[in-house]
Amino acid sequence: MGPAKYCQLQATLELTKRYLEEELQQNPIFTKPKQVEDYLAVQMKAYQREVFSVLLLDTRHQLLGYHELFHGTIDTASVHPREVVRLALQKNAAAIIVAHNHPSGCADPSQSDIAITQRLKAALELVDIRLLDHFIIGQGDITSLADLGKI
Repeated sequence: MGPAKYCQLQATLELTKRYLEEELQQNPIFTKPKQVEDYLAVQMKAYQREVFSVLLLDTRHQLLGYHELFHGTIDTASVHPREVVRLALQKNAAAIIVAHNHPSGCADPSQSDIAITQRLKAALELVDIRLLDHFIIGQGDITSLADLGKI
């Protein structure tokens, strides 16, 4: 791929991201998992290393904020539940959705993905914040741990 094609693809990605952000500003309530998947795919698909992010939601699942909390290497990112809980309390979130990407492209959850999801859920329950889902973003697929029954 030449430099001109690369720039064209980057511009298309940026325009798509801006479009989804504008749409989210007009309709900032997540009522369907597909809305969340689309939003996260645009935000996280192009990263070359693992990034762990949090969507903070109010009681109506209106987005309070999107935060990229942890950055890792090509195959791992250290996640600290206390930092997730601290941020959620600080922003007065009633619920959260977490997500991370797999730069390898495979959206299948690892055992450590499932384990950190359970640790996050337990920590958040102590302060009455619901963990709604944990999405794993691959190159072509997105996996929901809630859909797999892991939350």
